[in-house]
Amino acid sequence: IDFDLILENIKDLNSLVGEGISQIEHTPRGARLRRPEPLALTLYQNGIVVGDGALRPYQHPATQQCLRDIMDGYFPSELQPRYPDGV
Repeated sequence: IDFDLILENIKDLNSLVGEGISQIEHTPRGARLRRPEPLALTLYQNGIVVGDGALRPYQHPATQQCLRDIMDGYFPSELQPRYPDGV
């Protein structure tokens, strides 16, 4: 696993979705600015944790797919249904 590539691509993906930039949220009474909630990805020696989920070993196929997506420069496909505009 190329951790340097993963970290570099995560920075690139974060900049794509405007990390730190407020977005307009429409409300019944108008609109307001809000910052999107980040989704933590923690890398450990023996696996990863996405958000507040459980430790996912690197050997697990879903973990391998998640990291492969990131190494290829894409948002993990498992997050697309929940975050269609990126996270």
